[in-house]
Amino acid sequence: MAEDIPHHNAPEEGDYELDRDILRPVLAALEAGDSEALAALLEPLHAADIADLLEQIDPEDRAELVRLFGRQFDGEILSELDEGLREEVISALAPDVLAEAVRELETDDVVDLIEDLEEPQQEAILDVLDAGDRVAVEQSLTYPEETAGRLMQREMVVAPEHWDVGQAIDYMRRQDDLPDQFYHVILVDPRMRPTGYVTLGRIMSSPRKTKLADITEDSFRTIPVLQDEGEVAYAFNQYHLISAPVVDADDRLVGVITIDDAMGILDEEHEEDIMRLAGVGEGSLSDRVIETTKRRVPWLAVNLVTAILASTVIAQFESTIAQMVALAVLMPIVASMGGNAGTQTLTVAVRALATKDLTTANVWRVIRREILVGLVNGIVFAVVMGAVGVLWFGLPLLGVVIAAAMVINLVIAGLAGVGIPVLLEKAGVDPALASGAFVTTVTDVVGFFAFLGLASVVLL
Repeated sequence: MAEDIPHHNAPEEGDYELDRDILRPVLAALEAGDSEALAALLEPLHAADIADLLEQIDPEDRAELVRLFGRQFDGEILSELDEGLREEVISALAPDVLAEAVRELETDDVVDLIEDLEEPQQEAILDVLDAGDRVAVEQSLTYPEETAGRLMQREMVVAPEHWDVGQAIDYMRRQDDLPDQFYHVILVDPRMRPTGYVTLGRIMSSPRKTKLADITEDSFRTIPVLQDEGEVAYAFNQYHLISAPVVDADDRLVGVITIDDAMGILDEEHEEDIMRLAGVGEGSLSDRVIETTKRRVPWLAVNLVTAILASTVIAQFESTIAQMVALAVLMPIVASMGGNAGTQTLTVAVRALATKDLTTANVWRVIRREILVGLVNGIVFAVVMGAVGVLWFGLPLLGVVIAAAMVINLVIAGLAGVGIPVLLEKAGVDPALASGAFVTTVTDVVGFFAFLGLASVVLL
């Protein structure tokens, strides 16, 4: 059967992007029911690439792939899958395959895997774990969502602070259950409180009699178990951490967070901000139509309200527009330029708030800078649009009006783009989620009012 499947040289593990041509032979293998050909195609792929492949095919092919792949299904694939598809794939896995796949995962990956699943599926996964791993996972699930307690893993290497290098090496050689990957040996006092950590490189390059306490890293810092995961990711990025011990309210060691998990959260935060700026929340391509619709309708409704508000401003100048049709032609330009300028400033401000680059200490300096940028841009485009107004309609005063309105709106756009997200954050509202609607409303209203108001005074 295998010779009937189109030949394809699968990309080696480590390629940066999934070879798009692999989709066709995989689908052919699924149609033929050829598990050997499928395994040959998927075996060289990284778990993340197989997860991408599962996300790209339809549900029927997805279930068939899971069935044919059988015991070769890697637990890492579940970790890499989009959250919206995990339940579907887990339901398609045979119980013994699921058990084998999940047992390969570290506790933090198991927690990430099951925390968003329905209770029956959570129980199905917990039931296949070893007793110790099950207890560790259940304890992690008792911590609030999006905290360090959910992010940490229990697999770590710990040594008493009075040990020397030789004792640490001998201890690690005797252990059968060391983590597959770890960066530090964490030093603790008799009460299990972390006092420092030592990199494996320093241990391997130091004489056996060297005290571990003498070669600890300056970057050492602990993470409270209830700290928000966004703050955790910020700490890793800010202080260039590789791993960090997690402590409870009594400063006792309860787990460790590694850089891969922290950077995963940082990526999620960035993606979430981008999605929220567009008013689409946390949706993905695998979401159902009804879920996507429910998520987008509220913000479309908000945009409708703001558009009606801008229209009421235009309605106040109905007679002015009736007397000069050129105003109706040019007024969208002013509002559009203001909206784009406001969105540019807003995007920079939201990211700066998320990375803590924009704070109370520098907010006024940033606002002044954005106002000046808006002023300069406004003047540049005012000259352009002033010339357009004169050349297009032959009315010098019309050019002056649109030029003045352009300057006013771009200055306001700079002010609103920074000021609104800062005020929303002070009020406890996510600036990425709510700022866009407010900024565009301000620039639309100000743009229409400035242009039509000046026109009614100067031209009529």
